[in-house]
Amino acid sequence: MSSSEALARLAEERVDHRFKGLPPDADGLTVGELAAQRRNLFAEADGFTTPVLALSAERLEHNLALMETYAARHGLAFAPHGKTSMAPQLFHRQIEHGAWGITLAVPHQVRVARKFGIQRVFLANELVDASALRWIASELAADPDFRFVCYVDSVGGVELMDSALKGCPLPVDVVVELGAGDGARTGVRTEAEARTVADAVARTRTLRLVGVAGYEGEVPQADPQRVRAYLRRLVALAAGLDGAGLLKDAAEIVVSAGGSAWFDAVAEVFEEIPELSLPVLKLLRSGAYVSHDDGHYRRLTPFTRVPEEGALEPAFRLWAQVVSRPTAEQAFANAGKRDAAYDLDLPTAQVVRRNGVERPAAGITVTGLSDQHAWLRTEPGVDVEVGDWIGLGLSHPCTSFDKWQLIPVAEADGTVVDYIRTFF
Repeated sequence: MSSSEALARLAEERVDHRFKGLPPDADGLTVGELAAQRRNLFAEADGFTTPVLALSAERLEHNLALMETYAARHGLAFAPHGKTSMAPQLFHRQIEHGAWGITLAVPHQVRVARKFGIQRVFLANELVDASALRWIASELAADPDFRFVCYVDSVGGVELMDSALKGCPLPVDVVVELGAGDGARTGVRTEAEARTVADAVARTRTLRLVGVAGYEGEVPQADPQRVRAYLRRLVALAAGLDGAGLLKDAAEIVVSAGGSAWFDAVAEVFEEIPELSLPVLKLLRSGAYVSHDDGHYRRLTPFTRVPEEGALEPAFRLWAQVVSRPTAEQAFANAGKRDAAYDLDLPTAQVVRRNGVERPAAGITVTGLSDQHAWLRTEPGVDVEVGDWIGLGLSHPCTSFDKWQLIPVAEADGTVVDYIRTFF
């Protein structure tokens, strides 16, 4: 099945009770039929129920275009991290906006990507599961256009991979992951360890070393100086492995980094990569940009440091309804932990809608979440009534997408023009 056929089948899926917030009278319609009706998120007759998460059509397109031009301007290949959305429709829109491929983290995510025709996958993780490795090998053997790269960071991991892949016709491409420092996540801690792992790869016939990678977001006490120092270690490691002849079998040398908080530092340091024996693929992996957010990444985005490069826009809004107003200082809305990300920040009240009129949610603060309720503190004199819709900004895209299987994409006036299917 081609990727276009797989995406078309998403539009053929029937709307039913599985999908939160959608109009009850849409049951039985296909997703494509519902999208064609261009219902309005806020029109009572169109039937959307609260809570309902929506993506802004305009802001989504803005963010896709901004990172496309940013990567091109800085000579970076871009493999946005797909674990953020796990939405094949967005994967393909990212590729249409110039992405080299998609970064993923675990085998299940790769299976989703392959189901929808993604041809280049960078697995930003170690992979030692024998069944998953054999499946990857079968995909490589069956599709000569499929490119797959994953991390290694230990001799033991290399040995497990080699054992699982014995007899497979093609080697699996790997990069040595350099850890970001003591107490950081995965990755070798020293250049000497990296060389030992690279030597172990060279002794196999099942693996091919093609470069180095790391994640600067794990640098302890991260600041610009420390992050750049780590990235320069990563570049130096690539040059050292190349000089030792350990990358000679690669078609190109992969040097990869880049979360959503320090991609400006990645762009700067990767410009310093010296000429190596082969062409260099400078691969950026930032993923949260696609929806951005109203909390964690709004504070951390590199565009605050380089405003001349542009600005991302938060594309998510969770709409809930005030269902209780027990006191003058308190109200409750019908969205909670099952609906809103809360692992980094609580949602923020942004707007109130009543009778088609929208106004800022001044004086309203989300103070906590129960499973199905948002606790709202209201300042004296704030006009909030039972039945009002509250538009909430969310923090952390990854744990916003994963709570919703089918997400309306709405234009600024509330007209829903598409639905995004997720696969978590």
